[in-house]
Amino acid sequence: MSMKKLKTLAAVVAALGAVVAAPAHAGKTLDAVKARGQVVCGVNTGLAGFGAADSNGKWTGLDVDVCRAVAAAVLGDGEKVKYVPLNAQARFTALQSGEIDVLSRNTTFTLTRDASLGLSQTAVTYYDGQGFMVPVKSKLKSAKQLKGQTVCVQSGTTTEKNLTDYSKANALNIKPIVFEKLEAAEGAYFSGRCVAYTTDASGLASTRNKVAKNPADHMILPELISKEPLGPMVRRGDDEWTAIVKWTVYGLLEAEEAGVTSANVDDLKANSKDPVIGRLLGSTEDTGKLLGLDKEWLARAVKTTGNYGEIFERNVGPKSPLQLPRGLNNLWSKGGVQYAPPVR
Repeated sequence: MSMKKLKTLAAVVAALGAVVAAPAHAGKTLDAVKARGQVVCGVNTGLAGFGAADSNGKWTGLDVDVCRAVAAAVLGDGEKVKYVPLNAQARFTALQSGEIDVLSRNTTFTLTRDASLGLSQTAVTYYDGQGFMVPVKSKLKSAKQLKGQTVCVQSGTTTEKNLTDYSKANALNIKPIVFEKLEAAEGAYFSGRCVAYTTDASGLASTRNKVAKNPADHMILPELISKEPLGPMVRRGDDEWTAIVKWTVYGLLEAEEAGVTSANVDDLKANSKDPVIGRLLGSTEDTGKLLGLDKEWLARAVKTTGNYGEIFERNVGPKSPLQLPRGLNNLWSKGGVQYAPPVR
């Protein structure tokens, strides 16, 4: 290669490097959130452990904590969130129309939703699967025993389609009884209109804990009949906002892997010599500028909600009322499938 060509190649490489290192331009959603001073977050109408308001109107849950972490990263305050409760039918329209900035509402990632709704899936916050709940007194021990039986299910969800597929594949001739609203489906099951109730296994545990007069009277059958990777969604076309939501979730996972918690984040930010922790917390490198944020974006998110493991344990884990095992949602290094790309 001639010297002239070498100089040209070097110039191209240098230019590409400058592009890679350049700060991101703020997208229109980020601009709107900053101007408003709030992240508008679509959540469930009431699913304990994931998104539910108490009698004082205080929202808690795993999905809610994602909203809080994004607000802390972007606005510096995890309380600067407006929660918009949405049922299954209204959730996508609310995001498409701009009523909300992010949908954090136990929503399954699927090809159809990714390709046809004008929305973008971000990162999986909970790996789930669809199950069945039945009264203990029914004596049913397996979903394969539901042949010809009635099953309550909510419309407008992957759950309804999975139930149809499972019934056909196993020649069960299950008779779905479909309800538009979650509360109606739950109420029908507990009033005895259906032999079983089906939704994501985490949702079954939440409903049993919240609605049943005696949770011990109801059991969740062992079969999971689908894959349900759940996570927040955003509008397509705003890559900067998509990156912010996605990397906030990834950052919470990376923080757990690195041992950064809400309790030690300040100390580690000031004193840690670990280069990974330095990058995560902005004490050495500035990853925030690549997202249109400042360098302490992730440190604030972790301080507000804790890392992913803390969020899981507090809301749905073995020490919470739902008592769900970590299972697939453990870190990849501990036998699970939660794996975040490096924050670097």
